[in-house]
Amino acid sequence: MIGERLIGLFLFGLLLLTPPLIGTFDKATLVGGVPPLYLYLFFSWVLLIALTALIVERPDPDEEIAESEPGADPDHGTNRAPRV
Repeated sequence: MIGERLIGLFLFGLLLLTPPLIGTFDKATLVGGVPPLYLYLFFSWVLLIALTALIVERPDPDEEIAESEPGADPDHGTNRAPRV
């Protein structure tokens, strides 16, 4: 589940950094003394890092269900394959 979200985030990052989208921010004007392209790249980078942190730090719903089951002992092996 986390892997699927990270793949989606990777594809979203590719979309954010494609040349046609970046080209729309490549203007000769300044926003607060900074070119819009620099601002776009910086905020895209911050957004990708924040979304990565949310995905990685959020507990997996499947793990929460397994841990809440009565009698489930995480120290004893189960018949399930290890999570990757």
